[in-house]
Amino acid sequence: ARRILRRLEFHYTPKHASWLNMVEIEIGVLRGQCLNRRIDAPKRLRREIAAWERKRNAARSRIKWMFTTDKARTKMGRAYPAPSKES
Repeated sequence: ARRILRRLEFHYTPKHASWLNMVEIEIGVLRGQCLNRRIDAPKRLRREIAAWERKRNAARSRIKWMFTTDKARTKMGRAYPAPSKES
């Protein structure tokens, strides 16, 4: 376990950010389009992911994000306060 743990690198990221949801969506797309089969070697895995990424970027693929600021204020008002109106 220690040998494996030494190979890991932890990146602490915010848990409550809309970008995190977009990352999860993209990982789901990667899993469905590229990782839906057994890949037997780390080198081949990196090549497959790189090829998938090139194809996705060439197609200019986008995520249709539908969670708007107004929806965020409705669902999580304290985290997304309405801007104050200045007179």
